[in-house]
Order: sequence, then C-alpha cells, then structure tokens
Amino acid sequence: MSGVRMVQVDGSPAAVAVLAGALREALDGGPAVLPHPPRGSTPTAAARPGAALVIATSGSTGLPKYVVLSAMALQASGLATVERLGGPARWLLALPAEHVAGAQVVVRSLLAGAAPIVQDLRDGFRPDDFATATAQLAEGRRYTSLVPTQLARLLDAGGAALDALRSFAAVLVGGAALDPWLHARALAAGARVVTTYGMSETAGGCVYDGVPLQGVRVDVDETGRIRLGGPTLADGYLGNPADTAAAFGDGWFRTGDLGRWRGGRLEVLGRADDMIITGGENVAPAAVERVLAAQAGVRAACVVGLPDVEWGQVVAAAVVADPGNGPHEPDAVRAGRLRAAVLAELGRAAVPRVLHTVPEIPLRGIGKPDRHAMAVLLDARQHNPSE
Repeated sequence: MSGVRMVQVDGSPAAVAVLAGALREALDGGPAVLPHPPRGSTPTAAARPGAALVIATSGSTGLPKYVVLSAMALQASGLATVERLGGPARWLLALPAEHVAGAQVVVRSLLAGAAPIVQDLRDGFRPDDFATATAQLAEGRRYTSLVPTQLARLLDAGGAALDALRSFAAVLVGGAALDPWLHARALAAGARVVTTYGMSETAGGCVYDGVPLQGVRVDVDETGRIRLGGPTLADGYLGNPADTAAAFGDGWFRTGDLGRWRGGRLEVLGRADDMIITGGENVAPAAVERVLAAQAGVRAACVVGLPDVEWGQVVAAAVVADPGNGPHEPDAVRAGRLRAAVLAELGRAAVPRVLHTVPEIPLRGIGKPDRHAMAVLLDARQHNPSE
C-alpha cells in the first residue's frame, strides 16, 4: 500500500519500540504509519503527503474507517497537552497502541525526546504490571493515559498499584465517560485525574476537564450536536471521500455527540444515536447514567432505550452494585431509591422503567459500554425476570 507503513502491535514493549521508530520517521516526513493488532483489517488506499498516522476506528456500523492525521495535527495536539498539563514529562504507555490514545502517548514521548515506558499488555491490563512499569520511570514528572475501567482496577487493587497511580503528575482518563462516583473516588485516593474528550478525528483528547486545549474550537449547534475545530483535526478518512465530506467541512468536524455548556465547561451528554425518545420526550442516556452512578451503592451504570408499543421506547438501566459504598438493601429497594433520584434530578421521562442490577457492564473497544449487548440483556430480563 503506497504511502502507508503497516506496523503490527501486540501489546509488547518490543512492538511499541518498532512503532515509535516508524512514527519518528513519519513526523520527519516519512511514510504514514498504521498501527494494527494481529489479524487487524487493513485499507488499500494511499495516504496523501504530510500524513503521519492512520488510525482504524469503527463507527456505529462497525465497519472500519481509517482516520488520517498529519504531522502538524499530532504536533499541535502534543504541544497543547504539555502546555495544559504544566510542562514536559516522561510517559507510561498502558493503553493499546493501535488506538489513538495509545498512539498519542508514543507521539508525545517522541516530542518530549524520550521513549515511553511500556506496560506489557499481551496478557491484558494488570494492576501489578502497571506498578512494575511505573517503577521503571526515572524520578521526576510523569504522565499516563487510562480508560475508566483501568482506573477502577487500580483503585480496587490498592497497594503498590495505587501508589504508582498517585505518583503521576497527571492521569488522562478518556475513551469513555468517567462516572462521577469513580472520578470522586480517584481524586479522594490522591490520583491527579484529568478527564479528556476527543476522538481519532481530533488526534485524541482535545478538551480537558471540559475546557478546550489551546487552539481548539468547540461549538454546540442548534440541535445540540458538538462540533470541533482547530489545528488538531484530521485530514479525513483514507479512501473515503463521501464520509470525509459528510463529517468535515469549513474547518470543523461534526461529531456524533450531544453537549451543552455548563459553568464555562463543555458537558458531553452522549451520542446522538443513543438518544432515547419515550412518549415524545428526549432522554440522554449519559445524563441518567451520571445520576445513577452518583448514588451510594452504585459502582457503574449503563442506560439504553428498549422498544415499547405504548411509549415508542422506554428507559432501561443496568447498575453494578458496590456493597462497600452504600446501604445493604434488596435489589427492589435499591431500584426504588435510584428511580427517585432520577426523578428528582431529571424529571419523570428519564426515570428507568426497567432497572436491573448486573455483575458488570459489557464493554467494547478501548473501554466503551457495549450498549447493544446491554440492550439485549435488559430486554431478556424484561421479558424473563427470572433470568
């Protein structure tokens, strides 16, 4: 494939070292780099001159798109991150390098002039391995990037893993919404968490703690859809002019997310495609999830819409109980308490008509809730309560 260098990454430090070398050349004008996992799909189109990184991402259809990021976009993102976080530092890579957040840790490290320390992920993410990898960092300022699931595992592990987490001057957390309860728990434990919002099309996170990075523009249009602009934007999708024209235009990327400004900060309400329309009322799943996750005794929550003859859709929720952080109560009592909290905060339309306690929330990709799998599970529970 002309103009794109394929680099297979398997979670090992050796593979990341190869990727770092290829990205160094790409930033200096060499061929663009496409990191991909074993058996990952590959495109056939050629990248334009100036491209440095190609990231495979799947949208709502599940079909891969290949986001093309220029060296200028990567450098703008990296420099803005360093400026926001308070200066250069060594990075620990604890994310898969084929995702934009992981690849950006490598890029930021290269811009800082020091290769990242890499946690071996071939056997998955393990808190003790995180502690071991952190110990390899030299003394001084250090950063890392995580998804919420990893953050929760480090907090649960305690001990050396938690000590390692506390040692970072900034812990970027993105890839999925961070539950308020988990956020508060991390801060209380001494972790310097910075929430990030962005996507492959914006070279990763471009809004930190609700505030755009230097040079990044954010707009919420009349429909509530978030648009992002500025120097970190991708050039488009490789070999896909139709989708590029639909998403990019006039210096903006039109996201699939809904948002609003609150207290001068961007609040992301969730995917427009996930919006639940029940009895003619629009309900944002993310808003309901935030209320549920903020209640005592709830570790995590996932909200979806289920088909309903009378209402069109009904709000359905799954929660993961946290016995150590709330009253000991039967599921039915908990459900009543949680419904009351949603009613008080968001109104009657947002109250879950279906609400079940589950052992865990199914995840996909880098740590996003698998809403399709959750809808299937809740629909089955609705029709077969004994399951």
